[in-house]
Amino acid sequence: MVKGRGNNGVGKKITVGVCVMEKKVKCGPEVFSAPMGQILDRLQAFGEFEIIHFGDKVILEDPIERWPICDCLIAFHSSGYPLEKAEAYAALRKPFLVNELEPQHLLHDRRKVYECLEMYGIPVPRYALVNRDKPYQELEYFVEEEDFVEVHGQRFWKPFVEKPVHGDDHRIMIYYPSAAGGGMKELFRKVGNRSSEFHPEVRRVRREGSYIYEEFMPTGGTDVKVYTVGPEYAHAEARKSPVVDGVVMRNPDGKEVRYPVLLTPNEKQMAREVCIAFRQGVCGFDLLRCEGRSYVCDVNGWSFVKNSYKYYDDAACVLRKMFLDAKAPHLSTTIPPILPWKVNEPAQPSEGLTRQGSGIIGSFGQAEELRCVIAIIRHGDRTPKQKVKLKVTEEKLLNLMLKYNGGRPRAEDLLDATRILVPRTRPSPGSDSEAEDIEHAEKLRQVKAVLEEGGHFSGIYRKVQLKPLKWVKVAKADTEEERPIEALMVLKYGGVLTHAGRKQAEELGRYFRNNMYPGEGTGLLRLHSTYRHDLKIYSSDEGRVQMSAAAFAKGLLDLEGQLTPILVSLVSKDSSMLDGLDNASIEMEEAKARLNDLITSGVKAVQANGSSKRPWMVDGAGLPLNAAELLPTLVKLTRKVTEQVRLLAKDEDEKLAETTSYDVIPPYDQARALGKTNIDVDRIAAGLPCGSEGFLLMYARWRKLERDLYNERKDRYDITQIPDVYDSCKYDLLHNAHLNIDGLDELFKVAQLLADGVIPNEYGINPKQKLKIGSKIARRLLGKILIDLRNTREEAINIAELKSQCQSSTSIKNVKEHTDHQPKFVIKNEESRRTSFTSEKSMDQDEDDDKEIKYRLDPKYANVRTPERHVRTRLYFTSESHIHSLMNVLRYCNLDESLQGEDSLVCNQALERLLKTKELDYMSYIVLRMFENTEVNLEDSKRYRLEMTFSRGADLSPLEKNDDDVEAALLHQEHTLPIMGPERLQEVGSYLTLDRMEQMVRPFAMPAEDFPPPTTPQGFSGYFKSAGVLERLVNLWPFHKHAANGNHEKSTSKTSSKTKDKSSLGGGDSFGTI
Repeated sequence: MVKGRGNNGVGKKITVGVCVMEKKVKCGPEVFSAPMGQILDRLQAFGEFEIIHFGDKVILEDPIERWPICDCLIAFHSSGYPLEKAEAYAALRKPFLVNELEPQHLLHDRRKVYECLEMYGIPVPRYALVNRDKPYQELEYFVEEEDFVEVHGQRFWKPFVEKPVHGDDHRIMIYYPSAAGGGMKELFRKVGNRSSEFHPEVRRVRREGSYIYEEFMPTGGTDVKVYTVGPEYAHAEARKSPVVDGVVMRNPDGKEVRYPVLLTPNEKQMAREVCIAFRQGVCGFDLLRCEGRSYVCDVNGWSFVKNSYKYYDDAACVLRKMFLDAKAPHLSTTIPPILPWKVNEPAQPSEGLTRQGSGIIGSFGQAEELRCVIAIIRHGDRTPKQKVKLKVTEEKLLNLMLKYNGGRPRAEDLLDATRILVPRTRPSPGSDSEAEDIEHAEKLRQVKAVLEEGGHFSGIYRKVQLKPLKWVKVAKADTEEERPIEALMVLKYGGVLTHAGRKQAEELGRYFRNNMYPGEGTGLLRLHSTYRHDLKIYSSDEGRVQMSAAAFAKGLLDLEGQLTPILVSLVSKDSSMLDGLDNASIEMEEAKARLNDLITSGVKAVQANGSSKRPWMVDGAGLPLNAAELLPTLVKLTRKVTEQVRLLAKDEDEKLAETTSYDVIPPYDQARALGKTNIDVDRIAAGLPCGSEGFLLMYARWRKLERDLYNERKDRYDITQIPDVYDSCKYDLLHNAHLNIDGLDELFKVAQLLADGVIPNEYGINPKQKLKIGSKIARRLLGKILIDLRNTREEAINIAELKSQCQSSTSIKNVKEHTDHQPKFVIKNEESRRTSFTSEKSMDQDEDDDKEIKYRLDPKYANVRTPERHVRTRLYFTSESHIHSLMNVLRYCNLDESLQGEDSLVCNQALERLLKTKELDYMSYIVLRMFENTEVNLEDSKRYRLEMTFSRGADLSPLEKNDDDVEAALLHQEHTLPIMGPERLQEVGSYLTLDRMEQMVRPFAMPAEDFPPPTTPQGFSGYFKSAGVLERLVNLWPFHKHAANGNHEKSTSKTSSKTKDKSSLGGGDSFGTI
């Protein structure tokens, strides 16, 4: 207990009654709970107050007339608390109420909470109410489909949140879309170290009560809790969201880890409005930050911060001012120069991080700090991608196309139609027309097998489309209407991330955690948990890429549980930046045509004219000299393998042909739909293919390769099939070696020789063409990378200047800025209210174009040694095409006419290694790390140094077996190839400045002003929202220091004009983080 310093001349002390249940304020007999006790001790230390604790016996048993009389009353509801009785006491004695009692009834009904928030124009998530008078009551206005619910015509696509209307029911559910794997996560009050559980089999919503359905807000895996003490003071803390993996982070004392974060000016205004709207002086509420906006999703009432001495000081000072203003306005509320309890305050422990030097390239001194990590990463090991095309004339399928208007048919409808159409028996081959019928039947069987494979058609890896080809006019009543008589069915499947791919991605995430950041592994987790690590993860639209990103995040952040919640919470899709080859399709076709000429006409003649010093400069570099002679061998061996697989598929095919049309769709199997987490030992022991692929689909895969690779009638090879043959070979050697397919290893050797030359040359036959194609494919990604680097530098400059200012300032009146300035409260009119339905603008006008979520540690309240340390990480998960394209720009950018005479960003040794590397395999990556030398002048270009490395990924042949290497043998047994470590792209000791990097790359990057405004795709929400283009771009291109200072001044003054609470820095406004 802290000691008082006397009553400071006050004749009679102000009595403060604490009328709450003992379980809420006591840890034991006559001992207040830590936060309440800390604050009340400080109040008493001023010498102006007498604290009276009512106790449970008085509250529950005594009439209100016998309750102690007090000047000020602290009273709040909890389980078993007689709120009406407390209201009667307040009406009788009329004390000053810190939290008014009547509005506390609202807090137990989430509907009324949202209604009150909207009335005051406080943004809430988009929501709708489903009210039931009795359990399981059917409601006409409520519709549930596979991936959405509809309430009064308002549709909520998964992921969405389901909350019970009763505020004391904490079982909140989140339902995930089938495209992300489906399932449900149940959130609940902490039990031990868990706060949520994922249920992959639950897909239907609850119907036993009344619920609020609201849009899921992707917050980057972080929850923010705001604590007010009066309308002029707000403190915010962030923690890992239970949505991510449900594991509660605890410190060595067993308390949940939370860290103070800065609020933006608008969030401070929201805190003020929540306090006033609910008339609760001490009030906690939950804040969601999503795409540059903030929303209130829950109001809790009375709440105090735990384990923050600075907060206890502030809260005591603010409560003192409230009590004196209410009951002794004639007394001065000036805070004494030395707070009376400071002498006895225990020292708080602080934790630090080891400094990070340069790591891989050279040694540049211990003054360097890691500021930014940018990684572009290819997805993990996958099954071969497949496509089935067939023309259909069957009425059932044509009607399906009309029913879904060419969209995605439901599994039940399409599978039922296909089962009816698949013939029972196989006709014997005869005429050409019969041969066509046989092929058509084969493809229908293939479609049927694919649809039955996962039991859930709209999974992440399968897409189907029905396109009309021919129409006829049909008379109908007095008019004619067109009806389709033929359509093209295109079914894409495969490309599923394997159990090996998941393992590779998770292992690489762990490797990054342990090797790319300061502190040897624990450093990153410490930075991340203290909100000094700004992490954003982007993925292309492909399922295997999304799941690779989620598995990587799991390893990087040491998360637990399944990937679906991690994917939805932490990964943003940006297909425009990380998908597609459309921009370079013409150039790539030209490259493939030239490549075909080179192979068929002979590579020797072309490469004989090349330079021995720079072999990468010749056309078709990397192609084997005997490529033309290898093609017939490739065809012969492909036929040999296909025939063996056909025999294996024969028995399975006969069983499938006996299936009746009335079979039910098999139950949803997430392992089949998303790819298995672990190797399926039972299938392998039974002599079946690994994974979920059956022999029929395995045969279809090889049969298609055999047909497409060589046209016997025209005597023509299709060299674009070489990568696919190589892909299938490698997959089966790694995952299906137990099937003992004869000739597969020989085929792999031939296919690898050809693929090593073909694949790199598909992205350009020579360096200049590679540069042209690469710049078109990776243009947006390059622009985003430059923005990332620029913003990191700008932020580092801001922090350096702020640190310098703080060091020169010797005294700051901390609490004064919370209490002295009291702006008048003005109720907004209807036009200016910001509701979840009408708000079109960002909560912070300065951040309209910056939609990436940011959480910044509040240095005033942070118990860390280096609160100013901040590392930005941007991870971009993509496919092979974008890795090749980006690498080609980095190594050949100096060949552009505007940069003639400049050296390459990549040294000659690395250029030679890249030529020999050939394949950028699964989990290959390019990493850019930016370091700041804090001993160099801010304006010096050498203050920021870039380090470039790359990895070939899992670039090992499945034929390589080293009996001496136990780890390699174990990995091979688990069908998993190890990922190669990083290699330098620069010479040891070289110094690449940010200015030079920008000069070399800018001609090929999309300018910031060309990034289009953000759009939200129709249908899915949550992780489907575009995030890569939602940034404060134009104002940050190009950067200059004076503009940054101006922005900082503007944001600081903006803070002052609205409300001065715990941060005079204007929250995160002064930092243009992306």
